[in-house]
Amino acid sequence: MHEMSIAQNIASIIQDEMEKNGLTKVSRVVLKNGRLAGVVSDSLAFAWEVLTKTGPLAGSVLVVEEIPLVLKCGACQHEFAPDHPISHLMPCTACGEQLGHTVLSGKEMYIDSIDAE
Repeated sequence: MHEMSIAQNIASIIQDEMEKNGLTKVSRVVLKNGRLAGVVSDSLAFAWEVLTKTGPLAGSVLVVEEIPLVLKCGACQHEFAPDHPISHLMPCTACGEQLGHTVLSGKEMYIDSIDAE
């Protein structure tokens, strides 16, 4: 499960920020997770829970918000959100073209906010 290593990296980033800003307690972390990022949100939240049972992040909650996949059709330039993030199931909702789309959102993953004191 690579979600554990991702959770460890997030924890490391947050601990660095805690040190830089003189913070002692984190209550909540909001993470944005794109649909194509390859990270299972529930598994990441579980990994966070296990990882933060003790230490400086004990008691903190990881809130994972999904970023939908949005594509721009290479043929007609229509922007759309496919039902399935699998290439052969992503025809343009305007013209039906299946190839040549540009990903506008859904690949990213980032820490959106940290509630701390």
